[in-house]
Formats: sequence, C-alpha cells, structure tokens
Amino acid sequence: MERHFDQDLQQLKERLLTMGSLAETMIHSAIKALVDRKAELAQDVYRHETEVNALQIEVDDRCLKMIALHQPAASDLRFITAAMKINADLERIADQAVNISQTTEYLLQEPQLKPLIDVPRMAEIAKKMLKDALDSFVERDENLARSVLVRDDQVDELKEQLFRELLTYMISDPSTIKRGIDLILISRNIERIADHATNIAEDVIFVVAGKDIRHHSEEKPSSPPPLSGVHKS
Repeated sequence: MERHFDQDLQQLKERLLTMGSLAETMIHSAIKALVDRKAELAQDVYRHETEVNALQIEVDDRCLKMIALHQPAASDLRFITAAMKINADLERIADQAVNISQTTEYLLQEPQLKPLIDVPRMAEIAKKMLKDALDSFVERDENLARSVLVRDDQVDELKEQLFRELLTYMISDPSTIKRGIDLILISRNIERIADHATNIAEDVIFVVAGKDIRHHSEEKPSSPPPLSGVHKS
C-alpha cells in the first residue's frame, strides 16, 4: 500500500509539472505574439488552455482519491493539499496568458505604439518564477521557494515604470490612449502571473517547513535593491 501511495505521489508531481510546462509555453506564445506582432500565435495559447483545464480536473481528482484511499499522515497531507492549491494557481496562470492573447489581438489591429522591452522582461522574470516555484515544490527546496518571493518585487517595479511611461504617452497624445490602456492591462496580467508563482512558492514553504507565511511579510526575505539600468519599454 505504501509503495502504491509513493507511486501516486510521483504521478501527481509529474502531472503538475506538465501543467506548469504548458503554462510556461502559453506565456511565451502570448508575449511572442505581442512582440513579433503575429496574431496566429494566440491560437497556440487557446489550444493549450483546453489541455490545462483538463489537467486541473484530473489533478484535483487524483488528490481527493489519495486522501480518501490512503488517509495520509500530516506531512503527506500538507503536500497533497498544497498540490490542489498549486493546481488552481496554474489554471489561473493559464487564464492570464489567454487574457494577454485576447488583448494582443486588439492591439495588433493598430500601429505599434512603441518598442516593447519591459513587457517581455517582466514576462521572462514571471516565467522563471513559475519554473523555480514548481522545481522547489518537486525538490522540497525552501531556499529556492524563498528566492521566488523576492523576485515578485522586480515584476511590480517594472509594471509601475511601464505605467508611468505609458501615462506620459496618453497625456501628450490622446490617440494613444486605447493602445496604452491595453499595454497596461497586459502588464497587470503578467503581474498576476508572478503573484500566482509567489502563491506556489508560499505553499512550498508550508509543505517543507510547516510555516504559513501568506500574510506575514516578516517571514519573507528582504527585497533586492532597485533594478539598475532598466530600459524603458
């Protein structure tokens, strides 16, 4: 029975990693569609959304069956309940990639407002946060999980910088307002992706250390110094 339970745990990890890989691919395709101005890439995002949704149902079902059949001890129960929460965060990350793609389709109907640098940079940080959060979950690595928490501030800083610059555009030229707002919405979608990656990292710390740090900022590492040499997007 114990060996069967271990196999179930391993399969659960693998399904979550599959979801995470799909979510990363969706983020990449959504941002590439925006930067390269190729609307057809959005179709890849929509196709993968169906796969993620199916996996979400499967993972929840696996978790509930494991709890019912094996009545796991405290540490394993924490792992399974965290897996259910991570499952939900991954599905929401996929939703944010879909939102980016939908907004991009509107943006591509208009001339490009300006070269994009900060938006793809935000997305790269958010994707790496997601990857490291999932790796920390599988490896039960608290230090790696805590490194994810720190990077959330970098995404927030880039979003605020982008907002200030786009606001300047919109004030000086009202014809840019629609495009500026769309880019602000996309930056918020990326920020939310980073937030969900942070949620996953917090769940890992709960699994590994038994600490719930969601609403206790003193448990989080100090923020890094402000980004230097950041180019405008």
